[in-house]
Amino acid sequence: MRFSSLGSGSEGNALLVAVGRTHVLMDCGFGLQDTVARLTRLGVSPQQLSGIVVTHEHSDHISGVARLARKYNLPVWLTHGTLRSHAKAFVGTTHIHEIDPQLAFVIGDIEITPYSVPHDAAEPVQFVFSDGARRLGVLTDAGCSTAHIEQTLSGCHALVLECNHDIEMLMNGDYPYSLKQRVGGRFGHLNNQESAGILAKLDISRLQHLIAAHLSRRNNTPALAVRALSVAAKCAESWIGVATQENGFAWREIT
Repeated sequence: MRFSSLGSGSEGNALLVAVGRTHVLMDCGFGLQDTVARLTRLGVSPQQLSGIVVTHEHSDHISGVARLARKYNLPVWLTHGTLRSHAKAFVGTTHIHEIDPQLAFVIGDIEITPYSVPHDAAEPVQFVFSDGARRLGVLTDAGCSTAHIEQTLSGCHALVLECNHDIEMLMNGDYPYSLKQRVGGRFGHLNNQESAGILAKLDISRLQHLIAAHLSRRNNTPALAVRALSVAAKCAESWIGVATQENGFAWREIT
């Protein structure tokens, strides 16, 4: 199993997971031309995609999904709440599958397990991807942890974990107070220390890859995010990757 990112941050998100000839795109918050260019950079054409899974309806995750799906006749999987909140955009998209946040489903060679997260969206989920032997856990766009999140992500072989902001940078920055409250609230985004706290509670004995993702340009730095995760994982800072807005990150192999 391989995974890579087209880009990660408030300006657009997309993660690519591949097993054999199966390629699944998680979210697409980029324009059509930009998405194709980012896929090409990773050596993948849109025609190779097996489908798109969607976490929630915020524009940095969903804005490019419907157009990409219509252009290349791709199936899309998303919750009922997400579809309801973005229904107009999917008019004319023929292969729409509503998922139950409690039930795993299969796309080609990849088993995908959704799980619910606290976020200010209609019915948000995150996903764990598996080839039957290895598991990739993804957690972004959650305001706080839950026992269910920790149980779901424990024992993964790779983790992409949100480190959206440094709490001091957020609170001392120039965001309006209401936005600070939203971002830092229980239905907003995980800060560095919250993500480190989640990591510290997980079984990471099988972990081969750890990526900090969804970093805020204005309220965080890669160094702060990596430092927090390295302490929790008890590993060298150089071992931890960072997903960037411009380039995401290159392919990583789970062996």
